[in-house]
Amino acid sequence: MYDFLSYRVSDYMTTAPKTVGHETPLRELQRLFDTHDFNGVPVVDEQQRLLGLATKLDLLKAFTFTPDAMVPRYDAIMERPVHEVMTREPITVPPDLPLTRVLQRMVDMRTKGFPVVDDEGRVVGVIAREDLLGALRDATSSTG
Repeated sequence: MYDFLSYRVSDYMTTAPKTVGHETPLRELQRLFDTHDFNGVPVVDEQQRLLGLATKLDLLKAFTFTPDAMVPRYDAIMERPVHEVMTREPITVPPDLPLTRVLQRMVDMRTKGFPVVDDEGRVVGVIAREDLLGALRDATSSTG
């Protein structure tokens, strides 16, 4: 278990994660969620710099009732671009952050994962609950 103390985000993150552009239609975001069972995907610009995070909850927010639209039209909403509903300035982690810190942050914030960004704000990976559980399992199995 002591091995876990030396693990870094870069040791267990998913590299080259699926991302979407800010103009991606919500329909395509839904398709990505259905195909890969993601809870969220980073929204990036052409240089892979993080613009936001689009989650399943953000997608649901597109359908909230307002005084102007009591019954949202599904097809029209699904054509809207991701940037209209994404979470701006999401919490991120650097690749060299210890997994102990990520674990604590994830539990404290009750979140499912974080985008991993380099010093220039480019998305280089994602770290999720499943990754941390795998690291804990590995740390346990390596000590016998």
